[in-house]
Amino acid sequence: MSYNEKTTFYNRSLERALQILNAFSGEKTRLTLSQLSEILNLSRATVLRLSATLVQYGFLHQDSSSKEYSLGSRLFELGSIFFHSFSLRKTASPFLDRLHAKVGKTIFLAILEQGQLLYIDKREDTQNPITFTSKIGTRRPPYWGMLGPMLMAHLPESEVDKLLEEHPLKVFTKKSFNKKEEFKKWLIRVKEEGVAIDEERTFDGITGVAVPVRDSREKVIASLGVAFISSAVDSKNLKQIIKEAKQTAQMISRNMGLPSNS
Repeated sequence: MSYNEKTTFYNRSLERALQILNAFSGEKTRLTLSQLSEILNLSRATVLRLSATLVQYGFLHQDSSSKEYSLGSRLFELGSIFFHSFSLRKTASPFLDRLHAKVGKTIFLAILEQGQLLYIDKREDTQNPITFTSKIGTRRPPYWGMLGPMLMAHLPESEVDKLLEEHPLKVFTKKSFNKKEEFKKWLIRVKEEGVAIDEERTFDGITGVAVPVRDSREKVIASLGVAFISSAVDSKNLKQIIKEAKQTAQMISRNMGLPSNS
């Protein structure tokens, strides 16, 4: 579909806002209202209206003295998120392959992004194929499965409360948490034990374990998870899977800059 093709979903105002952002380049880092109007062949009133909105949301910055516009910090933040996720996935990939070869289960790597769980990598179960609806790029509530709780366990309590207010707990199975305080107590245990075990709390018959991945500042930046059919793994195998997952997460963390003495 071409950009000029008119569809039900076409939005001219959004297109013009994106054109304003695209007007900036390495040679044109600061532009006046008149320059933007001339470059885009749009009226000053239209550019002013759209630019004011972009400034409000941090996508543009306007100098209070010169009144010139430049790209805003929000674009840098989004770019940093993309670069960080890409870098993490690239770094983790060979280690996920090794873990997958050892345990043969479904492997996930996820982060918290804009208050949601975001899957950034996955390996499929080769022994007992399970059709998981979560694929790379899928977003879920922050408390979802074993991956979300592992990430939430390392957030300040105020942020946990905010996320649970925005995304109230939902019951998926008879083992799901339905009370906020019980869930928060579990998060404390998850942080202390260094592993989140979702034993059929999200899907009947499915268990998942998750461990933290850290960066050079020892901050938890991702959650590494292994999911499998509950009946296919006994307590001994579960301990081995957790051990392998922790070792894998530690190797990824080292390659993300985590000090060797951490």
